[in-house]
Amino acid sequence: MKTQTHDENGGDTMMLCCSSPMVPGTTLTEKAELLKQWGYEGIAVFQPLDTWDDKTRRELTSLQNRTGVRPVEFVLTDDVYGKAMSPDAALREQCRAMYREAAAVCAEIGAVTEIEFEYGSQNPLPLFEPFQQLNTQQHEEFLAFYREMLDIVAGSEAHILLEPINRYESRYLNQVSDNIRIIDDVAHPNAGLLPDLFHMSIEEADPAQSLRDAGDRIVHVHLGDSNRLLPGHGHLNWSEIFAALRDVGYDGYLNLECSTEGAASKTLPATANYLRKLVEA
Repeated sequence: MKTQTHDENGGDTMMLCCSSPMVPGTTLTEKAELLKQWGYEGIAVFQPLDTWDDKTRRELTSLQNRTGVRPVEFVLTDDVYGKAMSPDAALREQCRAMYREAAAVCAEIGAVTEIEFEYGSQNPLPLFEPFQQLNTQQHEEFLAFYREMLDIVAGSEAHILLEPINRYESRYLNQVSDNIRIIDDVAHPNAGLLPDLFHMSIEEADPAQSLRDAGDRIVHVHLGDSNRLLPGHGHLNWSEIFAALRDVGYDGYLNLECSTEGAASKTLPATANYLRKLVEA
């Protein structure tokens, strides 16, 4: 399944990436230049929809050539995010239009983006009803939407990924295994899994084993500890997690998506050093 490609920044090894909201700077260029100094090869761009324009798109598409930092993930964000399967037709279409735009950008630059059945704080909280399953109609409708998204990136190096989300932010597809079933059903070369270790710390009994079970379906990885702080600042066993990623032959990007816990100029370089030791272990 995995068809991750590499440029001159990397080889057959895991590479470091950081989410744009975690990095100081007013432009993508400023953020990428800092990440380069701090030991990161990639940037995951989470761009507010209301600031997305032709100028920013040109900055994004030329970012790697100008800074040496590759934009490996691209997501447009807005209040309508996570509403792709909403029963409200207007809200659903607004969300899907935003997702389609992100997918088209990814097809151009060879990046990944992600979709979920739903995303947002749950009310009431599902304290005693975990792991709800899609019914047959929901399953088929989500497959149809996923295939529509995959058609946009077909033939490119881009991927549309499923990210398991914890029960407090989504009723469905909380576990890696739930998402693998969808990925296997679409059976598309541009499909794949985006495991997020923070979400997995809530939903998976054994995160390392779940990564092994996912195998080569893993295309991109989000890093955050059990408390959504930087790796090493919670109770996840990162040595086991990295061993599992090596076991399945993962050689893509590891993207920080968590709190910087203070001054990014201090914590992000230190975290790069910590992660590099885990990669090279």
